Amino acid sequence: MRIAQIAPLLLPVPPGRYGGTERVIYDLTEGLVARGHEVTLFASGDSRTSARLVPAVPRALWQDSAADPLAADFLLHAQVFRRAAEFDLIHGHTGYRAFPYIAHAPAKVVTTQHGRLDVPSLQEIFRLFPEALQVSISRDQQAHAPQASWADTIHHGLALQNYPFDAQGGDELFFVSRLCRDKAPHEAIDIAVDAGMRLTLAGRIDPIDRGFFEREVEPRLAHPLVRYAGEVSEDEKLELMRHARALLFPIDWPEPFGLVMIEAMACGTPVVARPKGAAPEVIVDGETGFLADSHEALVEAVKATHRIDRAACRRHVETHFTVDTMVDRYEALYRRLV
Repeated sequence: MRIAQIAPLLLPVPPGRYGGTERVIYDLTEGLVARGHEVTLFASGDSRTSARLVPAVPRALWQDSAADPLAADFLLHAQVFRRAAEFDLIHGHTGYRAFPYIAHAPAKVVTTQHGRLDVPSLQEIFRLFPEALQVSISRDQQAHAPQASWADTIHHGLALQNYPFDAQGGDELFFVSRLCRDKAPHEAIDIAVDAGMRLTLAGRIDPIDRGFFEREVEPRLAHPLVRYAGEVSEDEKLELMRHARALLFPIDWPEPFGLVMIEAMACGTPVVARPKGAAPEVIVDGETGFLADSHEALVEAVKATHRIDRAACRRHVETHFTVDTMVDRYEALYRRLV
């Protein structure tokens, strides 16, 4: 098939550091190319891919403070849909931005929704564009927008050769994410401190979250059990993750998927999370980690992670969350639509 992939322009594909969506797009694109499909990736010019790359901007927008994100986004979609006749299928990863083009496109179009959908304004957008076929990344995400035209639910997958398994782990806890209120890094610190365990905290601080970080996170970093590692590279993240006793994921929002959970389990590291969003679809409670809702229960869950079989965590990912499984599902969807 002749397939176009539309990536967001904020980060390159794949991202150098934080960026779950861009990492998924990279793995999906590489998987499709390996299966003989003719794939074109519309992304920033500093992206890397085995597909044909069409750059909408020279470099990812996070590196270019002078760029106009709206103009760049407009140019991206204009490039794609002016060439729509060249493709059998166009796969968007940019939210609702492709919707106005879909009714007049000669190619089939499907969009994977990577973000939260429990937003009232999005419900009206989905209602106005019933021709816009959607893929959710979890059943929970799909449930927040019942009026959308859902084509499938397809969980993310990992290229497991990039995730070294560690049968022993270590004694410290690990938290990695954007340092924002929804991801609850301040609560991760409180859980680790009350459990009497060391915690390494890693992640990016976006400008919009700077106030939250300074109020809620920074004062807690003074505790001797807590270390802030900054925004770590992919290699640094995997090293910290595989040597951790557990990954803390005390989310306080309907997480659409949570790629970091399967990354941790692929390394053999169990996950302790709140049962919100996709977490119950990803974690097998008591087997690959623990789901707990209260602070006290999360503290006790952290203390019990030594009982989790790290090999079972790896097997769970091998069975359900590989790139091959993800590409199989998308390939089958493409064939149904085309």
